[in-house]
Amino acid sequence: RDQGKLEFLGGKQELIRLGEFDDVDIAMMCHTASDMGERKFAMGGTSNGHVVKYVKYSGVGAHAGSMPHRGVNALNAASFAIQAINSLRETHRAEDTVRIHGIMTKGGEAVSAVPADVRLEWRVRSSTPKMVVENSQAVDRCFKAGALAVGAKVDITTIPGYLPMRHDIKLQDIFRRTAVDLVGDDATLVMPARRNRGGSTDMGDLSQLIPACHPYTAGASGPGHSKDYIIHDYESAVIVPAKIMAMVVIDLLADGAKRAKEVKASHRPAMTKAAYLKFQRERAQSTLFDGAA
Repeated sequence: RDQGKLEFLGGKQELIRLGEFDDVDIAMMCHTASDMGERKFAMGGTSNGHVVKYVKYSGVGAHAGSMPHRGVNALNAASFAIQAINSLRETHRAEDTVRIHGIMTKGGEAVSAVPADVRLEWRVRSSTPKMVVENSQAVDRCFKAGALAVGAKVDITTIPGYLPMRHDIKLQDIFRRTAVDLVGDDATLVMPARRNRGGSTDMGDLSQLIPACHPYTAGASGPGHSKDYIIHDYESAVIVPAKIMAMVVIDLLADGAKRAKEVKASHRPAMTKAAYLKFQRERAQSTLFDGAA
């Protein structure tokens, strides 16, 4: 990214920038899920937008036993920041589906030394682009507060993440009818448009520009994105969604692409490509704050 070879975090984001979707009219994909219950295919709902943050706290190293007073503890700065972020949670509204979470990827060099180099990787998720921006700014204040508390420096790199998913209603209805034909009405679920699963997907970015649908299919077990997440039913996870998407494509292209033309004609994009790229580029920031200044 620093060399200018790529700009964005996700594959679809980068392909949008490169113009690879400029001649694509409709997009669809299926995602496995492990929380489907008795259902085999689900569609509808939405997802969170998000930004990514890489955070580096820089302190001053010192012997933790004999000279701690000469050090500036970067681990304490990060700990204060995390507590400050937690204190924000009472301000989050349920309808904004705010999810702020992260990990510490480096906590210092040695237990006998005052930590001078501490790294965090964070995600800030919300249901709308507006709230992603607001909550990103709030989290940055918390990171700065940690540095200010102990006199450390903090370098915050924000990378634009994904935008919320928008399902095209006409396209989704074709998916629903096809899924019912293949797996049955009882095994098919249509979630309300405001039902937010909390995660994020770069299919959301594409759905801001063109008609898109992003259903979920059964066949997995274990918590999502964990080491225990596995595909245990290949038929449900791979074969069934492949058949459904193939059948949807046939429906769209039949009769001189009548349904595809209807989907295109009724679709109202949330953003132009130019507006999308402007919004995402404005999210890309690098901030250095000196808490001792």
